[in-house]
Amino acid sequence: MNRRDFLTLSATGIIGLGASSFPLSAFAKGKADKSYSMIILGDTHFDADPPSVYHSLYNEPNERLNKIQRAEFARNGAMWKDRCPRLLKRAAGLIDKDTRMVLQMGDLVQGDCGNGEVHKKMLSDVMTRFKHELGGLPFVTVVGNHDIRGVDALEAYHSFMPARMSEELGKSISKTTFAFNVGDDAFIVIDFNNPDDAETDRLLDETKGARHTFVMTHGPVLPPDISSCRWFFHGGASEANTQARRHFRQAFAKRNAIVLCGHTHYTDFKDWWGDGGRITQMTMSSVWTAEEQKEYTVRSEGAENYGMLRKKMMEKPDSNLKDESALFDEYRPGIRQHINSRSQGSYKLNVGKKQVSIDFYGGDSEEVSHRFIIRG
Repeated sequence: MNRRDFLTLSATGIIGLGASSFPLSAFAKGKADKSYSMIILGDTHFDADPPSVYHSLYNEPNERLNKIQRAEFARNGAMWKDRCPRLLKRAAGLIDKDTRMVLQMGDLVQGDCGNGEVHKKMLSDVMTRFKHELGGLPFVTVVGNHDIRGVDALEAYHSFMPARMSEELGKSISKTTFAFNVGDDAFIVIDFNNPDDAETDRLLDETKGARHTFVMTHGPVLPPDISSCRWFFHGGASEANTQARRHFRQAFAKRNAIVLCGHTHYTDFKDWWGDGGRITQMTMSSVWTAEEQKEYTVRSEGAENYGMLRKKMMEKPDSNLKDESALFDEYRPGIRQHINSRSQGSYKLNVGKKQVSIDFYGGDSEEVSHRFIIRG
């Protein structure tokens, strides 16, 4: 199917994006509308203080995990008392007449509720709050690992969120891997926790010819330069994962995909060329745990430095990290740009006729902290 076929079928409702499809003008002002913006939040780990609001039934028997997770509850409570409300207010201020929706990159909530019904309440509360504070725009989220973490959390998420995404997008969503379009741009939302490879392949096939292909997934597609570098889409070291990883890397590259993701709690930009095309990846985070994280500072930059952060961690005397240099060596020749920052905030995706960019606003900064040129 060529691009003309995609546009024609999409406009007439013949092409299937899930159970039904949007017309060409979905979330656009008309068929001639080629420019729009979206507000993006990275991981948010929504929670409350005191922890008893959502965690009164939490009962992790593993002492080490219990200590780690209760520290996360305290972190989140402090974050959502002050900094995150300011961040949300800043994000709301980015909405203009061209803004079509809000995207969120997974780990919408902290999870760890100890009860499926409480987990649903956590999901419902955050959706209600974000919709209210972000102008009632359609709100699309991708499942993160925390969104399904805890007793009966997976079942709670699957019973709540696909139905809610159906309401937000105005089409039937039954899975955590799905697609929608904005004008003639395709957005493919992928569950990286439990990849549905057949569905992803189907959605890629059915959206051939899109002007831009955006892949939205919680975990990155390109390996992250962090200690847990294997925690990305099909990042496991098994032969089956390696084959699937390279299959989708090639499929995304041939579409010149723009990957929108989170998970690492960094603001990270990578532009990779290979497999007959290009993958441009923007990793985003709204976990504003310390005031200084609103300042945009670069901790690693340049293709030659990709993988070096983890290498330095591995070389520490007390490190027990496995040598993963071969994984980074596989990708490094194709890296054209690599920028990693600890900064946290909100983001604005700008899609124009000739350029795609993402503006990063650190914390509650009034001015753009950094502009990342994605295309053009």
